[in-house]
Amino acid sequence: MSKENFFPEIITSLPEADIPIEGLRAHLFQGGNRQILFMSFENDIEIPVHSHEAQWGVILDGELELNINGVKNNYSKGDTYFIPKGVKHSAKIKKGYKDLTLFNQKDRYKSK
Repeated sequence: MSKENFFPEIITSLPEADIPIEGLRAHLFQGGNRQILFMSFENDIEIPVHSHEAQWGVILDGELELNINGVKNNYSKGDTYFIPKGVKHSAKIKKGYKDLTLFNQKDRYKSK
């Protein structure tokens, strides 16, 4: 599968999430009380410090720097991360980054 078509049609046919970040494509799978996002970044992005319900992710491609509760870690393809509920965190996401993220929150994002 080429980099341009990283996610197959079974993913790209899901609704797009309404997330106002330039160069981000995110496909949303809505579960009962949780959401799964398949995200792909076309640009380097910095996400400022924030918090929300618990979040777990697996890096499918690219690189991510996460600062979770003041501790910086770098992640790449195959790595997973977990951010507990209410813990402050920020991120530096590199162009080409792709992941699958589970939010323990049914209404974290809306579809477009």
